[in-house]
Amino acid sequence: MIAENLKQVRTNIIQACESVGRDPGEVTLVAVSKTKPAALLQEAYDADARVFGENKVQEIMDKYDKLPGDIQWHMIGHLQRNKVKYIVDKVSMIHSVDSLRLAETIEQEAAKHQICVPVLIEVNVAEEESKFGVRMEEVIPLLLQICDFPHLEVRGLMTIAPFVENPESNRTIFRQLKKLSVDIAAKNINNVTMSVLSMGMTGDYEVAVQEGATMVRVGTGIFGEREYLR
Repeated sequence: MIAENLKQVRTNIIQACESVGRDPGEVTLVAVSKTKPAALLQEAYDADARVFGENKVQEIMDKYDKLPGDIQWHMIGHLQRNKVKYIVDKVSMIHSVDSLRLAETIEQEAAKHQICVPVLIEVNVAEEESKFGVRMEEVIPLLLQICDFPHLEVRGLMTIAPFVENPESNRTIFRQLKKLSVDIAAKNINNVTMSVLSMGMTGDYEVAVQEGATMVRVGTGIFGEREYLR
């Protein structure tokens, strides 16, 4: 089932790209594997999934040694500063930088390992009180505060759009984030690139792709309904 689901999601991404004249090779599919056991991740891996997104530090740590070493782990959930040290050398990207203090902690922990960590700034475009992320107008001031951190590399932006019945309702959200990324790129801020736009999930990733997403985070569409760990 997972292999079939992956095939369908990839087909949908290709069709969404073609509908707006984009190269499907520009879009990375992040298989959101939170709450899923390692056996299901292995099934997805066997169907050529290589990028997995987790919401919790503990889950990355639990699964890291149980699965193939060429997997790229992405931290996509809210990251507490006291847990950065556990995963900073295990993840390929952190999608959820939403404060100067978190960025400072990542910088400090990355320095200990002598590595440079790719990160995205999480933007709460819709300004939902239940969501993490900085407001649109706070992004550039934050970038100017962290752009000189030698062990941090800002690759782009991420947003979690509202949960909606009609994916078209989120098109303006995705469009706003894309515009912000273009505006930031034009400023040529040191150590900041806008090569990654992480937006779109199971319910709306095709619209996100049409609006410029370079990463989509799909969980239910690949693994089925989530199971919560007790």
